[in-house]
Amino acid sequence: MSTDWPYDPETGEILGDAPGPPNVMEFSVSELSFALKQTLEDRFGYVRVRGELGRVSRPASGHVYLDLKDEKAVLNGVIWKGVAGRLKVKPEQGLEVIVSGKITTFPGQSRYQIVIDTMEPAGAGALMALLEERKKKLGAEGLFDEERKQPIPFLPQVIGVVTSPTGAVIRDILHRLSDRFPRRVLVWPVRVQGENCAPEVAAAINGFNAIEANHAMPRPDLIIVARGGGSLEDLWGFNEEAVVRAAAASRIPLISAVGHETDWTLIDHAADWRAPTPTAAAERAVPVRADLAAQVATMGARLQRAHSRSMDERQARVTSATRALPRPDDVLALARQRFDSAAGRLHVGLRASTQSHRGRFDSLAGRLSVRPLRNQIAQYGELLARHQTAMARSIGVNLQRRREHLAGMEKLLRSLSYKDVLQRGFALTFDASGKAVTAAAQANAGDSLSILFHDGAVGAVVSGSPPKPKPKKPKAAKSTKPGNQGTLF
Repeated sequence: MSTDWPYDPETGEILGDAPGPPNVMEFSVSELSFALKQTLEDRFGYVRVRGELGRVSRPASGHVYLDLKDEKAVLNGVIWKGVAGRLKVKPEQGLEVIVSGKITTFPGQSRYQIVIDTMEPAGAGALMALLEERKKKLGAEGLFDEERKQPIPFLPQVIGVVTSPTGAVIRDILHRLSDRFPRRVLVWPVRVQGENCAPEVAAAINGFNAIEANHAMPRPDLIIVARGGGSLEDLWGFNEEAVVRAAAASRIPLISAVGHETDWTLIDHAADWRAPTPTAAAERAVPVRADLAAQVATMGARLQRAHSRSMDERQARVTSATRALPRPDDVLALARQRFDSAAGRLHVGLRASTQSHRGRFDSLAGRLSVRPLRNQIAQYGELLARHQTAMARSIGVNLQRRREHLAGMEKLLRSLSYKDVLQRGFALTFDASGKAVTAAAQANAGDSLSILFHDGAVGAVVSGSPPKPKPKKPKAAKSTKPGNQGTLF
């Protein structure tokens, strides 16, 4: 369709007075709209456009509506639901992208738009800028703070692994765990690339944390999120906010093992520990069982040696303490002597008392008449009988007390006797001359010894040279004043 009206090619403004109505075909609004739609689609067809994403809208239908803009113009765009799920890059406001699609119009609003089939970042710089911006935002919320990171358990019983079940990563982790210290492993299968990667990884982390302690499926003590290496776009799912927030909120310690050693994603900053490779994550998760067994054996040997030294030192202290104790015979000698002296005086005193009373009786009997004398004799007889009864009772009580005291001293003598010590498994050693051997340094190789047990003695010959005894400091001499029996402690 053409016209002879003069106009400005830059502004489209008609110049001068418009001529009279031309002889042109008349269109309805719909006819003109669809004619323009067909003309635009035929002229441009499939195009690639570079620009910055402005408004991004995601209604409940699942379609994505957005604005693609530069410094001079804005182009409306739409991504149908089926295509949005296959995009490698999630549309976000401010991201510079290159989109491919078909230019068309939307007659209902008299505007043109691009129906997008593919979308990719406009170079790594755009993704890095978006990644840095997101890192600052999440870091400001404290998700990367060291204070909130949990310690990795020394030897977890159950390990949860979030990764692809068909890749080489899970095989590497299982193989390394089997070599070091086999543990029970629960695998939560997820896609590790693409649009569904982020929601599936976040759901796996939250799912492991949601397992109750008494559930039929055991709750992991440690979570490993793992993936092999790849480009920035391939690893982008682990930079999504949902994944980072799930890792930061995990109550179970989490190890991030995404990519190779040089690859860094935002989940690495939120995890409790970052492993350079999935194999390194398995090595950090469990120790080497052989090393633990060797360490336990070494500590057991040290404990045994320390126990032996402690018992030897205690035995030496007991032996040294027993030398300061007096002999049982010396302890009881004075008590026996006092008992014998008191028993001898008791018979003499009883005899003297009886003779004294008899003499008094005889002297009084001569001064009495027969009848009064008989009464006095009867009275004195009763008095004498009472005195004899009291004396006999006193003598019996005194003798009983002395017997009990003597029995107690005999028990003490038996408790201090070396024979009871021999009954408990100890033994006495004598040299050929019958002298007691109290230290290993007193015996030389080839000496004949006699070892006394509780049920008899046996002979023995020294087969080796004893170690040189360490010099001991002289001890203060115990007081040996008469009447001082010393102390047992």
